[in-house]
Amino acid sequence: MHEIIFYIIIGILIFDYALEQFLDYLNSTKRSSELPNELKGIYDKEKYKKQQNYDKETSRFGFITSSFSLIIMMLMLFLSGFALANVYVESITENAIFQALIFFGILMFASDIINIPFSVYSTFVIEEKFGFNKTTAKIFVLDKIKGWLISAILGGGILSLIIWFYTITTDLFWIYAWGAVSAFTIFFTMFYSSIIVPLFNKQTPLEEGELKTAIQEFSNKVGFKLDNVFVINGSKRSTKANAYFSGLGPKKRIVLYDTLINDLETEELVAVLAHEIGHYKKKHVFKNIAISILQTGLIFYLLSLFISNPLLSNALGVSKPNFHIGLIAFGLLYSPISLITDLFMNIFSRKNEYEADRFAKENYNGEYLISALKKLSINNLSNLSPHKTYVFFHYSHPPLLERIKALSL
Repeated sequence: MHEIIFYIIIGILIFDYALEQFLDYLNSTKRSSELPNELKGIYDKEKYKKQQNYDKETSRFGFITSSFSLIIMMLMLFLSGFALANVYVESITENAIFQALIFFGILMFASDIINIPFSVYSTFVIEEKFGFNKTTAKIFVLDKIKGWLISAILGGGILSLIIWFYTITTDLFWIYAWGAVSAFTIFFTMFYSSIIVPLFNKQTPLEEGELKTAIQEFSNKVGFKLDNVFVINGSKRSTKANAYFSGLGPKKRIVLYDTLINDLETEELVAVLAHEIGHYKKKHVFKNIAISILQTGLIFYLLSLFISNPLLSNALGVSKPNFHIGLIAFGLLYSPISLITDLFMNIFSRKNEYEADRFAKENYNGEYLISALKKLSINNLSNLSPHKTYVFFHYSHPPLLERIKALSL
């Protein structure tokens, strides 16, 4: 029976890979050497040609990286790589928590090291070639080290807690794990910008002036108490621009990239802020947290049904069941369910984006938001004519032309 599970895992991996390549192929059929009529007035011919080349190069690079990842995973499965790592950690300690920490530490560190050449190429060749990269070698190395430390502390801490719940409650561990991870999700949502972001970027309060006055006036108009508007030095790593909303209650804040402030006019920036405030006013933040918590509960419940099943461990070449091997097997088998839930989340997210756009239009000015979205798309070399199927599977935001159409109604 465990052989069947093994080949089901192989089938899932191949299916995921084939689906991704098919979606990329569909997207490539939308490429054109001529500027499409619907993009005239947004892209000029030279900028459009640059965008098409960027899309082609990133797609080709994505094919290489995904193919490499599939090969590595196949080697791990057919050469019993997970079983060998398990034998090694069992030779070091008998403690289940320490075994899992060492096991996942080895896998994550090895995976990251193997993928460093791809990260380097993406950052210092592709992004550099198209004028986006501002990352230095020093920043790149420091980001890697900080990422490892954060993963070890936060990821290791949460994993240890989950395994501890499992060792003392077994069948009911999923309830305690669900509660703990849900609490962490809420805490992380509230304090991410004030705890994690400063480790990588400098955030400074928006200085007094025309922009801050305009933002405050709009916030007061829509009854949105906003004391925290920050500017993040995104230009430290890239010329791409963005803005985001984070936090809850008194910890809520809006963060603007310095590149965004440089690219947009005051009215356009306020329109972008109106969109972000729209997410909060429409309770999208709370809905997303609630859905995330429900998904976490589903995952842990399903995990509790299978984690002790020896067939999962046997499928990966381990005779004696343990938590970390069972977790790996479960994660691979869960992929089809994850695909479905991701589809629903993308549909929900796109709906939220339309609602936030409508809020900005009704309470500020839709034309300024359209102008801002156009500039951001052009400067980021965004694909404005993706294939509808690709959008359905991958886009959390509607394509620009669809947003413009909705804002123009």
